[in-house]
Amino acid sequence: MAFFQISCKLSLLLFLFHFNLFSLCLGARKLTSLCQPPPMALTYHKGTLLEGTLPVSILWYGGFSPAQKSVIVDFLLSLNPQKHQQSATPSVSKWWLTIQTYMKNAGKKETHITLSTQFSDKNCSLGKILKKHQVFDLAQKVNSNPGGLTLVLTAKDVAVEGFCMSSCGFHDSNPKKNSAFIWVGNSVSQCPGQCAWPFHQPIYGPQTEPLGAPNGDFGVDGMIINIASLLAGTVTNPFGNGYFLGSADAPLEAASACPGVYGEGAYPGYAGEVLADPTTGASYNAHGVNGRKYLLPALFDLSTSKCSTVV
Repeated sequence: MAFFQISCKLSLLLFLFHFNLFSLCLGARKLTSLCQPPPMALTYHKGTLLEGTLPVSILWYGGFSPAQKSVIVDFLLSLNPQKHQQSATPSVSKWWLTIQTYMKNAGKKETHITLSTQFSDKNCSLGKILKKHQVFDLAQKVNSNPGGLTLVLTAKDVAVEGFCMSSCGFHDSNPKKNSAFIWVGNSVSQCPGQCAWPFHQPIYGPQTEPLGAPNGDFGVDGMIINIASLLAGTVTNPFGNGYFLGSADAPLEAASACPGVYGEGAYPGYAGEVLADPTTGASYNAHGVNGRKYLLPALFDLSTSKCSTVV
């Protein structure tokens, strides 16, 4: 079973590469035109994509408060343009438009996220230490219908195989049912420096001041970043033969090709120029429904072969 991960090791290698390149550029300002990262290209490998109406189910594994759940649910609801209410800009739905260009370029329908059923396993029926295959089993129990997507979200006191050591989340699929799932954990008490950056000081690299979490919960706001990254990768590469760069066993996808970038001018250790809430001072780059604010990762723009941010 192949797993598609947000790899901490891969992100660290990319971090070190760009940091060294940035240092070289600082030392040779007159040659800045030569100090650009090599162009990348995410190639479409002609596989099935998650197009059209995509129902998303959520399994809350462990303890999540109503406030935490609402932050994540509102993010999913924000992905589609809201016809019945005026949306502030920049918006979550504008961020999602980059993914729609992937679908269009592949000759597919636009992907519209709809919220399906929600399940709660507050007592952790399989325990608080999970193997990857157990996450797969949980997803299959929740999503018995073909063509859907399941989010398996684990609470802060649940440990999942590979969490913090090699990944902050992963996506996988069941080709027989044409369905996919995403797992993301709350890292607040396990590895916030890895999986909740830039809302927490990083374990490696420059120790800059962390940004303020837009919804006041850096564990959940960190989950939003990882959910968004994996959602972009799942829709455009659900079965390992969609859009990706590099090896199919460790692919760089729509968001994972742009690690650590949230605004213009980003470089290793600096998230970029993002917006600040005038009341709380928290950082964000996209507005959502119900007055929500989110910090979302850059996505690889197929038209420019560069990482694109909403601000």
